[in-house]
Amino acid sequence: MKKLIIGENIVKSFRVGNEKHNVLDGVSVEINEGEFVSVMGPSGSGKSTLMYAMSGMDGIDGGKVSFDGRNLSALSEKELADLRRTKMGFVFQQPTFVKNLNILDNIILPSMRDNRNSAAKITEKARTLMKKVGIAELEKRDITQVSGGQLQRAGICRALISSPKIIFGDEPTGALNSKSAQEMMDIISDINSEGTAVMLVTHDAKIAARTERIMFMYDGKIVSEMRFKKFSGTDIDDRMKKVAAKMREIGI
Repeated sequence: MKKLIIGENIVKSFRVGNEKHNVLDGVSVEINEGEFVSVMGPSGSGKSTLMYAMSGMDGIDGGKVSFDGRNLSALSEKELADLRRTKMGFVFQQPTFVKNLNILDNIILPSMRDNRNSAAKITEKARTLMKKVGIAELEKRDITQVSGGQLQRAGICRALISSPKIIFGDEPTGALNSKSAQEMMDIISDINSEGTAVMLVTHDAKIAARTERIMFMYDGKIVSEMRFKKFSGTDIDDRMKKVAAKMREIGI
């Protein structure tokens, strides 16, 4: 399987007074094309920082991150922005939308910059995605007229509008109730089954248990990994027990 992202000895530091602290302390990790991975760990362990480093959203102080063969540190800010916009999709715990645009216009906005002459095609794709995630009837709604779960679905549509190679999710189900979280994971799993890689940061064992590989972080390092077969929908309890046992073993 082809490697999509390669992180080698990644270091990310911050200072408190005269003391230097490594949020990422020599982390090495690889993500393959089409892989479904998650990152777990206590607050401050570096899991979100790792995701930002792997996506080029945040610079690093040491090591190297390559995306699809390109060294992110060697790219200009414009090149990084173009890469993120065309090859990566992002879903966050609290999706950010433009207040004076409706749901459909918010979804297509990022792609209009690169496809000024294809507005009809982009709009058609957005409507197809909205139908796929169950919000087709909401395209004319303002963002204040839909639920949090519906906004997250719109966020997934926006993340997929450019047909990215990977979706990054930072606690994408963190603000949802259990039913909406399960529905969101069903959608993300479907996206992955169609060939898009997924990297999720989560504190929820039930969410992580649905992925194929879990990386456990502690004090800026990946201290353990766990692998599963593709989620069948029937073995969640057994997978959760194994994740919980590993968390107890590590002390998180």
